[in-house]
Amino acid sequence: RLHRYIADSRRDFLHKTSTKIAKNHSLIYVEDLKVSNMSASASGTKESPGKNVRQKSGLNRSILDQGWYSFFRMLSYKLKQRGGKLIKVDPRNTSRTCPRCGLVSAENRKSQATFACIGCGFRSNADEVGAINVLRAGRARLACGMSGAVRPLSAGTQRDRLQH
Repeated sequence: RLHRYIADSRRDFLHKTSTKIAKNHSLIYVEDLKVSNMSASASGTKESPGKNVRQKSGLNRSILDQGWYSFFRMLSYKLKQRGGKLIKVDPRNTSRTCPRCGLVSAENRKSQATFACIGCGFRSNADEVGAINVLRAGRARLACGMSGAVRPLSAGTQRDRLQH
């Protein structure tokens, strides 16, 4: 009974939240996160055991408890009912691309919370940078029918920007 109560509470929250968003916004851009891959087991095999299994297990539980997949499914059909649109964006490089100069580097994001571009020195909250990049990629996908992926600059362009 307790598990049913928790599941019902979660489903109610997701329905109310997705309805509120769908009523107030006609166009939503989201990262197309692969929840099943994100919550895969880290235990590995006997020959090659996984690392940080306990921490990964806690993260998996947290991801699944949130109901991301259900939320996006609900949001999608509610937007469609109201004539709106949910645009999914490829999540690759959304948190590593500088919104100012376009440099893509893992070194731009040394911590979970902060973004500091090694090319132009731009600094901001990492989540805000990710949101800016998702918005740009989503708009490009909507306007041009492109994949919506955040594309890295060519190697020559990156080198030029690092020197300036």
